[in-house]
Amino acid sequence: MNDIDLKGRCAVVTGGAQGFGRAITERFVASGAKVAIWDLDRNLMDKTAQEIGDAVLPVHADIADFAAIEAAREETLAAFGRIDILVNNAGIAGINRTVWETEVDEWRKVMRINLDGPFLCCKAIVPVMIKQDYGRIINIASIAGKEGNPNAAHYSASKAGVIALTKSLGKELAATPIAVNAVTPAAARTAIFDQMTQSHIDFMLSKIPRGRFVLVEELAAMVAWMASEECAFTTGAVFDISGGRATY
Repeated sequence: MNDIDLKGRCAVVTGGAQGFGRAITERFVASGAKVAIWDLDRNLMDKTAQEIGDAVLPVHADIADFAAIEAAREETLAAFGRIDILVNNAGIAGINRTVWETEVDEWRKVMRINLDGPFLCCKAIVPVMIKQDYGRIINIASIAGKEGNPNAAHYSASKAGVIALTKSLGKELAATPIAVNAVTPAAARTAIFDQMTQSHIDFMLSKIPRGRFVLVEELAAMVAWMASEECAFTTGAVFDISGGRATY
């Protein structure tokens, strides 16, 4: 593991109880940061925080509810005094169906969590970062947001929206010491696979030239650097970690 200096930094990782979010939380803590994991699964969140250690603050939050996000922000600020890093990681895959077979409520549910959630978290936390004159925002998008996966239009569209949100916010904050970037991972073997059909999982693997899924630790390593002071000039960018699937 390469050393990344996050000493004294305070981070929020949404969906931090498992998968990518847990791996990012563990890497941040190993790098010296304190981390508030915002998650809807209270029991799993508490278990994860206990296993990682005292540097982790579990905060129950529904990222689709702005009032809940504001409450989570205040709880985090009361504990840490500042928020230096925001990782918008929480998301769902949705049900694998064609566009015409996708229920309207299913489409809206995926959009509400995957796209509205990062917008609402940025809306709540950016003013804090502006006031403290420092910040790093990392949005976890997906290779599906670049390429569009069949039978996953809602997920693909939501992640394309996250990429565009990143570019817009990055430009809005470009004159400040706040960097806003996204990462587009290939799929990883996490609990999100439970929401997908086996044929869809096989399709995703077939598109990766590396011939395997990304490891959560590999994504966490990239995010840790993106969250550091060294990532100072790049903003509004999209970092690829798709095993060669999308080289653009």
